[in-house]
Amino acid sequence: MTPDVVRVRLLPDYQLEAEFATGEWRVFDMRPYLAYPAFAALTEGSLFMKAHVVLGTVAWTDEIDISPDTLYLRGLPV
Repeated sequence: MTPDVVRVRLLPDYQLEAEFATGEWRVFDMRPYLAYPAFAALTEGSLFMKAHVVLGTVAWTDEIDISPDTLYLRGLPV
């Protein structure tokens, strides 16, 4: 089972750094995902900069979030 996200830091160029409950950090590049309709709004204004942790995942709004599985399995260990 993938650990929950406990903290998120925003990096330049639509990247984020997530800390997991295990203490591990992973860097995840959101740029490839911005082409999908579910994430397209993140390119508007400063919405991407509003990322926060909600119930173990990274979210921007009530409708936009990304699975901790994706962040953990596809993120690069720091």
